[in-house]
Amino acid sequence: MLEKQNEKIQRSDNRMAFSFGGDKLERSIDVPITSNFAGLSLAGPSPAQKSKPTKKVTGSSDSGDNLESTFPELLVKSLRDIQWTDDHKQELMSKISSYKTSSGAPVRVLLLGPVGSGKSSFISSVQSLFSGRVLNHAMVGSSTAGFTKKLQTFTIQGKKGELPTALTMCDVMGLGEGEGTGISFYDILAVIKGHTPEGHKFSPSHPLHPSTAGYLEEPSIADRVHCVVFVLDASRLASYCRGLRGTFQQLRDHISELGVHQVTLLTHIDKVCAKTARDVKDVYESPTVQQMMSKAGEMLGMSTSSIMPVKNYSSELKLDSNTDTLLLSAVDLILEYADLYFQAQASEGPKKI
Repeated sequence: MLEKQNEKIQRSDNRMAFSFGGDKLERSIDVPITSNFAGLSLAGPSPAQKSKPTKKVTGSSDSGDNLESTFPELLVKSLRDIQWTDDHKQELMSKISSYKTSSGAPVRVLLLGPVGSGKSSFISSVQSLFSGRVLNHAMVGSSTAGFTKKLQTFTIQGKKGELPTALTMCDVMGLGEGEGTGISFYDILAVIKGHTPEGHKFSPSHPLHPSTAGYLEEPSIADRVHCVVFVLDASRLASYCRGLRGTFQQLRDHISELGVHQVTLLTHIDKVCAKTARDVKDVYESPTVQQMMSKAGEMLGMSTSSIMPVKNYSSELKLDSNTDTLLLSAVDLILEYADLYFQAQASEGPKKI
């Protein structure tokens, strides 16, 4: 009888309850010690790991950071392997600088996201790292209505003394979170199809029309968008209105029909994870960031393999090599997806849009 009681107590000790508050997961889960959850290896540390001290994360009330402080950092399985060396950074810069499309046309990438998600900041951050100093090429600010009102294209310049890259980023009005606000669905598709002239000012109540001045009746492949990049603010995922999920998935359906692949940038990761804010190299080992990536994937109906967490330059005055590497990794993936468009064009011939 005593042996059975001891066995029952031992089984109960081998389980622990995880409770996620707020908007993340409003339920308590009874998890066996031997399972994995949100990138955590709960089987216990190896002998080598036992010799390392457990770090505590402080200074954040975010429930994700509370999760991180519960376990030793070395128990968190890295989501991706990335080299944080200066040599790797230079390799990425050279790869992006030398990239050419099979058609010779520049790569046009459209950034789409809610107001304040970090679209313009990403463009400026990428240009900054190639320039060697923090710049503000795209109009960046904190206006709740958004600064970008028209179609603006930015060709990413190479390093000083080098030719411009083949990458052009298109910035447009932000997606609205209410009816009649933000860029219209029709205008987004018009930009992707290449009908929208540079500098066209968007109006939710007056979508682009063939009679609009500068309307491109027969856009060339160079006028079209070859990859769409959705941009989401990790610190605001829980507060985005429910209608955005439907908007994103409807957009994805139509964009995919045009043969255009999509990538997602998850910005402001330093606002949701104190550990990553201190050292961006911890980004892929952060349970909080992994949870945000999963949540973004659910909102968009997209695999996390196409979601790239990034940290844009905002208040910084100097560049950081690790921040540059994270940004360059995102650009590298964007170019890989854009290249799929050109490969399809080469094998199937131009599609009539």
